Amino acid sequence: MTYERNYNLLNNKFKELFIPTLLASIAGNFAVLADALLISMFMVPLNLFVIQSVGPLVAFVNVIYWLIGFGGSILCTHARAEFDSEKGNYLFTVSLISVILIGLAISLLGFLFPDFFMQLLCASNQFKPLISQYFNLYIIGIPFLCYFAVLAYFIKTDDFIKLQFRTFLLCNAINVILDVVFIKFLNFGIAGAGLATTLGNIIAAIYITTYFFNSKATLKLVKVRFFKSMRYLVDISKAGFSSASIPLYESVKLLFINILIGGILGEVGLAAFNMCFNTLYFVGIFILGTAQSILPIVAVYYAEEDFQGIDYVTKISLKIALLFGIFFTILFVVFPQSILFIFSVTDPLQIPIILNAVRIFSLCFLGYSISLLYIFYAPSVEYYKLANIIAILEGLILPIIFAYLFGYFWGVDGIWISFSITEVGTVLFIYIYSKYVSKKTNGMYSGFFINKQLRDKRRKEYTVKGNKEDVLILSKEINSYFDDSNLSLVIEQMLFYIIDINDGLDWIDIIVREKDDSFVI
Repeated sequence: MTYERNYNLLNNKFKELFIPTLLASIAGNFAVLADALLISMFMVPLNLFVIQSVGPLVAFVNVIYWLIGFGGSILCTHARAEFDSEKGNYLFTVSLISVILIGLAISLLGFLFPDFFMQLLCASNQFKPLISQYFNLYIIGIPFLCYFAVLAYFIKTDDFIKLQFRTFLLCNAINVILDVVFIKFLNFGIAGAGLATTLGNIIAAIYITTYFFNSKATLKLVKVRFFKSMRYLVDISKAGFSSASIPLYESVKLLFINILIGGILGEVGLAAFNMCFNTLYFVGIFILGTAQSILPIVAVYYAEEDFQGIDYVTKISLKIALLFGIFFTILFVVFPQSILFIFSVTDPLQIPIILNAVRIFSLCFLGYSISLLYIFYAPSVEYYKLANIIAILEGLILPIIFAYLFGYFWGVDGIWISFSITEVGTVLFIYIYSKYVSKKTNGMYSGFFINKQLRDKRRKEYTVKGNKEDVLILSKEINSYFDDSNLSLVIEQMLFYIIDINDGLDWIDIIVREKDDSFVI
């Protein structure tokens, strides 16, 4: 009987995380889409320029909770993988306190200096009153959004995936219901959309706080010291910056491209860009769900130096990302009319502009899927600099350069094309860099994901069922291969202990690596 590794454990864990994480990603990112859809349905579709104008602020708020939530949860996962619960709790506490204070500061600045924000978000005095209606109510919910989003990142590392999903679902369900009530029945207009979003954030924040009263919760709030907290916050920011920089660069990119498109096509162009951007946002939801499913797995396997496991899960994730990218590209290139239906566009003057924009813009989805997956993967294996380079290339430098360059030569069509060229350039950079690293390290790091290849004297990977009968047979197999009875006895005792303290085990993976003067299990 042989017990070669079969990756059943990894497959089961990926499946266990994928669907709930994907649903949480859909629920967690649906609010912006819901606002856009309902504004189009109950108001004039051109009012989408309000959402597009406030987009940079929304993206900046996303930066804050992505930076702290993603970075803190990655470091917390590493700490927990090393059984350092004290460090994990400290990271948890610092992250929550920091994001609440920052969220409050943003809201306060919005109340004290509304004219500054209006000038930044909209250059036209004609549209500022309408935008300020949404803005004044949206900023109230920012601290609540930051709090529950960061807490949602952390509780997933504690296996509270269902609570995370239910929180996001509740937030968006309330947002959608109140959008209908406030806009359609109470005639609050664009202010109703802002109020609905804020109330959804507040109720979601209250609901997710039930985590602290659950007896199975293992993350605890602890007493923190200022200077130590600042050091931890720097580390959290480093770990989370590459992913958090996506909305940061997005906010800057939107400012530039909004000006460019608005100057060429005016309100119609901004509305078309909003619809294109929402299709990209929709695709991003599915890629984020895929990327965030692998994060806890890759982070733990990286800490354990299980690079074969990392290679296996990244290949699965890449296949899923490619399938999503291909599906949505075909969908919106072949059926761009679906956007007209979704956003209730009926004006014959707007229809050809929007159809043309969506059809060309959709060609970027495949490359975008690969780039986004990589930006989230890289920090989980501590490739922070690479992740930051990819994020700034894909999110800021290339899109602005290509949009202005192609826009100069081909007008608005050139702007839509520039997004696809951006993604091709980003994927090409990753491919060339991975080849460079492989050559520089003589193959120690190889493949598209630049995974490390261990060069042990001898190495074996096993999968055994969670029962003692199979463990005894495996022990003999290990002894036969490594010719070391002490090694096989140690592994046998370790596995017996694991089985004794865990109920209902299905599979256990064991990796044995022989170094010059020791074994690593």
